[in-house]
Amino acid sequence: MMESLEYFHFLRPLWLLALPAIALLWYRIRPKREAADPDSIGIARHLADALRVGQGESRKLYPIDGVALAGALLAIAAAGPAWTRLPNPLVAETAPLVVALKVTESMETPDLAPSRLERARFKILDLIGTRAGARTGLVAYAGSAHQVAPLTEDPNILRPLLEGLTPQVMPVPGDDASAALEKALILTETAETQGAVLFVLDDLNPADVAAFSAPRDTPRPPVVFLITAPDSVALPQLDRIPGASVVRITPDDSDIEQIERSVRSAHAAALAADERLAWDDRGWMLLWPAALLTLVWFRQGWTMRWSVVWLMAAITTLPAPARAEGWVDWFLTPDQQGRLAYEDKKFSQAGELFEDPMWAGYAKYRAGEYEDAAAIFARIDTAEAAFAQGMAHIRSRGYRAGVAAFETALVRQPDFPEAERNLQIAQAIVDYVEQAREQSDTGESGIGADEIVFDNESGRGAETQIEAPQQDAAPVTADQWLRSIDTEMGDFLRSRFLLENAGGAQ
Repeated sequence: MMESLEYFHFLRPLWLLALPAIALLWYRIRPKREAADPDSIGIARHLADALRVGQGESRKLYPIDGVALAGALLAIAAAGPAWTRLPNPLVAETAPLVVALKVTESMETPDLAPSRLERARFKILDLIGTRAGARTGLVAYAGSAHQVAPLTEDPNILRPLLEGLTPQVMPVPGDDASAALEKALILTETAETQGAVLFVLDDLNPADVAAFSAPRDTPRPPVVFLITAPDSVALPQLDRIPGASVVRITPDDSDIEQIERSVRSAHAAALAADERLAWDDRGWMLLWPAALLTLVWFRQGWTMRWSVVWLMAAITTLPAPARAEGWVDWFLTPDQQGRLAYEDKKFSQAGELFEDPMWAGYAKYRAGEYEDAAAIFARIDTAEAAFAQGMAHIRSRGYRAGVAAFETALVRQPDFPEAERNLQIAQAIVDYVEQAREQSDTGESGIGADEIVFDNESGRGAETQIEAPQQDAAPVTADQWLRSIDTEMGDFLRSRFLLENAGGAQ
């Protein structure tokens, strides 16, 4: 939250003009204790002291204090304090992260037991575990850089790939962080929202510093460096990289927490810069302390009849009444109730509570009610609504309707890269379905799903034997299976990297 306070502002600042009026009302109504001078009323001073009731006592709080404070809270709430954007419900709500892991012989140094590389693997796995539901990609580099895994939400995909990364699988020795940065930037560009890049290394070639500060046509995602080397190893070249965060590896999770703060800060900054997203009105948070202050009015001696009239007048001037039944209607609007249900993962209920049609459609979309969501989006004449309608149609396998919706979004807003990319994907799906249907109609598809065909054209009449595994064969243990995966994964990565490197050299 602290990283987002720099974007704090009020959505309806004119309501703040009520604060001076409330302060003036409080000053005029609050009693002012003035002790009468005994000499001015003709009573001896010792008799006046004996007759005075409550001598030495002074009341510190008055009913007007609570009323003024409640009024100030309501005025600030009506002004709409906001410091974060509402995330797009159609995309991930957390920032994507691309991890670039240095895989060289220096990373096998055992000064951080069991080795720098092993410690790096453990930290990356712990980081992925804390980012449940977030998308993470993996790049490995030595003298050449290679994409190991695209952005994925499944940590089970990254775990065996990490275990298979050793200096022996890298085709070119060396330390080319610039190539790794380019691979990582390409991965971040495939994400819907701006993410960050995490370099896990023990040293950085000073010649690569220029690549991290070179100007680019598009905004550069923030870069975080996790140093997997003892504290005695100094890396002053990292100080010359603008905007970079340097984190030292630690035995506990403090380094992971620091990385997560940097990634969240980058994500908040990216959302704040996206003018297509609405600001999140946090004024509802001030309604609860204001409601608690009104309870003090029922204390004996604190009742203010005129404040009850003021409260009833404020309630009658609230926006459109909430549709939900109960006391919640007195304090929260339908959209606020819908937002609370949405954050509580009650998406279907939120879709019924929202009066804002876009958020009602988003809630229906998250609830899996894609047809209802598409119908809601169809009634909104904006490019974002057409894009969301296309996404809902695709989810419900209405590919033709999805193509039409994405085309509508591009008509309403020609500069809409997400709609253009999804239009190409949806059109490719439609073309594939049509081609498969045509082949099925003409009999070109060949083998049906339940047919078994033996291709024995070269040896017709020859006896064919099929060996099936023995049912009583000894099962493979979990340790044997994992060792085979690690060995095969290393061989697979080495072969893949060699082919990529050979293709790049041509």
